[in-house]
Amino acid sequence: MNDGATNGGARHWEYKSVKLRLRGFLGGKVDQDELDGLLNEAGAEGWELVTGIATALYQGRTKDTVLIFKRPKS
Repeated sequence: MNDGATNGGARHWEYKSVKLRLRGFLGGKVDQDELDGLLNEAGAEGWELVTGIATALYQGRTKDTVLIFKRPKS
């Protein structure tokens, strides 16, 4: 099994980002079933969620959240 470690013990990662469209007239509403499905699918493929970043639209509102995933590079 490759756990992403190299001879020196340093890990090498690959990353991917996924844009999650928020719902609602002014945004900010998450479709929980869509989010759960996306997270479970990514996890089944070996991706680990690192962070989520809300993209500012205006006055603190957001329409999208970008999810950043990582997994050991094979």
